[in-house]
Amino acid sequence: MLKRLAALMIVFVTMFGLQACSGSAPVSLLDYVNSYQGYQFSYPTGWIEVKVTGGPDVVFHDIINVTENVSVVVSPVAEGKTLEELGGPSEVGYKLSKSITDMAGDSRDVELLNAQNVETPGGKTYYILEYLATTPDGQRHNLASAIVRRGQLFTFNASVPEARWKRLKNSITQSVASFSVY
Repeated sequence: MLKRLAALMIVFVTMFGLQACSGSAPVSLLDYVNSYQGYQFSYPTGWIEVKVTGGPDVVFHDIINVTENVSVVVSPVAEGKTLEELGGPSEVGYKLSKSITDMAGDSRDVELLNAQNVETPGGKTYYILEYLATTPDGQRHNLASAIVRRGQLFTFNASVPEARWKRLKNSITQSVASFSVY
């Protein structure tokens, strides 16, 4: 399961790994709801949904800076498994970063910067993971939110070039914090 998620993240980072031109930071967020899969999140204004065959469930990217994106990956887990049974936040984050690095070979290095456990008032546990990915096209800053619900691992990933991180940090952090699986 972690290998599948790592493979999808590699494809995703590769697809959107080209450097983009500079632009202005989004000023507000819009809502996206997938009632069929049972999740929702907010994404920056000025971003559009794009179809990706065989990849994430949904992808949005900036219309000008197409390498700035958010996505949701849904992967099966063993029946009855909880997020905590997959490991703690640091363990899951580290395993995922190593899987991505190993699968990509010498072409990219993924470093786990931060991993934390967030529990909602309703008792749901999310892992918030922060990565710095070094790719042939430059460094990227990634934030992810992961939760296991209904026998599936839902992972929300937000990725921007490191050069744009300071400008977009608030929007991306709010977007990741908005991710909710019901």
